Amino acid sequence: MPSMSLLLLFLLTIAAMEGFAYVMHRWVMHGPGWFLHASHHRPRSGMWEANDLYFVIFALPSILLLLGGVQWGWGSWATAVGAGIAAYGAIYLGFHDIIVHRRVGHRYVPRSAYMKRIVQAHRLHHVVGTKQGCVSFGFLIAPSAGQLKRELAKSETAGLRAPAQRR
Repeated sequence: MPSMSLLLLFLLTIAAMEGFAYVMHRWVMHGPGWFLHASHHRPRSGMWEANDLYFVIFALPSILLLLGGVQWGWGSWATAVGAGIAAYGAIYLGFHDIIVHRRVGHRYVPRSAYMKRIVQAHRLHHVVGTKQGCVSFGFLIAPSAGQLKRELAKSETAGLRAPAQRR
């Protein structure tokens, strides 16, 4: 495959992963997979939570495609798609676990309108402690905070968390 085609496939895979992540988050993690994801909507008591298993589960297709493309002769398309999935995973890790949930200490403060929007959207997702009634299931594309607040106001409020106490 020509290099430009592989680059395009790599970039398309990253873009497609946002749609895949939305679907998995909305209808699997907040559906039958809640038994793992629920840990992510509660205060973490250690370094790891059951929800972290999703990172491993979603890495498996990337690993398989990379092995298939590099070692098993499946073709360079498999390497490009596997690398695209891995790249999305790295972006997700940086945004979700490091920037938003601060699982690694840092001093980064979102300043751009885009970063402020996606960080606030994810925080609004977490104001609900149950699998129903949440808003904003994407990670890199999010509605405005105003729209999400209106959606939360219209939904049942039984799952809303009490405001955190500042110390």
